[in-house]
Amino acid sequence: MTTDTEPDTEPDTESEAGSETTLISIDDFAKVQLRTAKVLEVEPHPKADKLWLLTVDGGGETRQIVAGVRAHYTQEELKGRTIVMVWNLQPATIRGVESRGMLLAVADQDVVRLLGPDGKVAPGCQVH
Repeated sequence: MTTDTEPDTEPDTESEAGSETTLISIDDFAKVQLRTAKVLEVEPHPKADKLWLLTVDGGGETRQIVAGVRAHYTQEELKGRTIVMVWNLQPATIRGVESRGMLLAVADQDVVRLLGPDGKVAPGCQVH
């Protein structure tokens, strides 16, 4: 049992709409570096029709990420856009291409929308 001043160290789950959610601690969440990035270039993935290769500026560092939003966004809609991404995600090879981060998006049935600031901000801003 914990008091109001002691953090609960037991893993918790909550039921939402019939599915279980594993809760994480604030310390776990603090490890995730979310930052803004400006999309500089957009190219089709050579081995996947649903993926874009995005070159992004994360504030002084340029990276490539693989994004599964090709069915929802054109090259023109993505290029120049400021997105929110997970910056410190371990690199992954997706269909033969290295991805060094992950953009954030929301899906509502068949509609996908990217997360981003609601106004102009510089690339590399930390998201809180």
